[in-house]
Amino acid sequence: MSLSSIPSDWILGLAGGLVIGLSAAILLLGNARILGASGILGSIVEGSEPDSATERLWFLGALIGVPGIAVLIFGAPQTNVSGDLPLLVLAGVLVGLGTRLANGCTSGHGVCGMSRFSWRSIVSTLVYLAAGIVVMFVARNILGVL
Repeated sequence: MSLSSIPSDWILGLAGGLVIGLSAAILLLGNARILGASGILGSIVEGSEPDSATERLWFLGALIGVPGIAVLIFGAPQTNVSGDLPLLVLAGVLVGLGTRLANGCTSGHGVCGMSRFSWRSIVSTLVYLAAGIVVMFVARNILGVL
């Protein structure tokens, strides 16, 4: 199988995953910090760890800014995101609540926690993957909305 026979979205997903993994490794090895986007955002909002606030703000700025730059260079990808603003806001609030309940987000648990063999992260990752599978099954096969 050649690279040209793999759909480009798989290649981009693989490249993105490699960049996230490399970033997590660099942050852990270089600064002894775990890359968890929700934890970084939470510490800024709560005002905890004020000594590293500048570093965390740069991280969040890059997290938001780099995709914007990529869109300017490569164009926006095709998506199926709803144009319903209240629905998007509700989804964002629910994701935020879920990350607080789980003590972390997918990047923290799925990439960083599992790579350190954290049982809490392994269980969290299994729970959110199972929840996603159930929601997709119900949405497609029972509600017929996807």
